[in-house]
Amino acid sequence: ESLVRTFTPFYFLVEPLDVLSVRGASVIMNCSAHCETPPKIEWKKDGTFLNLVSDDRRQLLPDGSLLINNVVHSKHNKPDEGYYQCVATVDSLGTIVSRTAKLTVAGK
Repeated sequence: ESLVRTFTPFYFLVEPLDVLSVRGASVIMNCSAHCETPPKIEWKKDGTFLNLVSDDRRQLLPDGSLLINNVVHSKHNKPDEGYYQCVATVDSLGTIVSRTAKLTVAGK
């Protein structure tokens, strides 16, 4: 007997790009993934998953993009600058990870 595995397309439509921002601005890191089953989208910053549930400045948009409000940047506190990746998961298929996008916050 032959086992037929049908291939289900699962891929990124949009991946995040490097962004240059300034303190206090809003930034959108774009991400959108395509699959018959809507993927669960998460974001990593510097290799660590962001907990967006309890985050008052960062939120996941309906399309999967990440909105960062009021970018914070000071000499000793740079929580937003860094490397971001969009992670899309469909339970039956697995996980795909986007390219890495760098968010740089410009000084004065």
